[in-house]
Amino acid sequence: MKFPRNAKPFTGQLDVAPFAGVFFLLVLFLLLNSSLAPPPGIRIQLPTADVPELPGVRRPALTVTVDRAEVLYFDHQVVSEADLLRHLRERARQSKEPLTLIVQADEAVKYPAVVRLAALARQAGIYDVLIATRPPLLPAKP
Repeated sequence: MKFPRNAKPFTGQLDVAPFAGVFFLLVLFLLLNSSLAPPPGIRIQLPTADVPELPGVRRPALTVTVDRAEVLYFDHQVVSEADLLRHLRERARQSKEPLTLIVQADEAVKYPAVVRLAALARQAGIYDVLIATRPPLLPAKP
């Protein structure tokens, strides 16, 4: 069976306007999705914990963040250990309930730094200290 061929090769001029429109839309989408300025904040890589049930916080909590260089952050400000102790004492005194300290420490932070934070919390009157972790990206293989 023979089909009739009525397709002819294009011999006219190519219109650039549709291609230019698609190109500018692609550029616009790429610019909107890219970050021209780095996002604010500090970069913390929390350690992973492959535990099915992690303890949560039911009482009021305070958060202290420690980055790779072991710099302390409290209330979105860089603080020294002495200032942190003062802030924790003040918050523990103002609170009607016992407080919990949540430590968001980068996984590169050495263990003695976390122990120092727990000791500072005890000096301030905060006796519950939790170390923040993140769940694993993929479930563990059985």
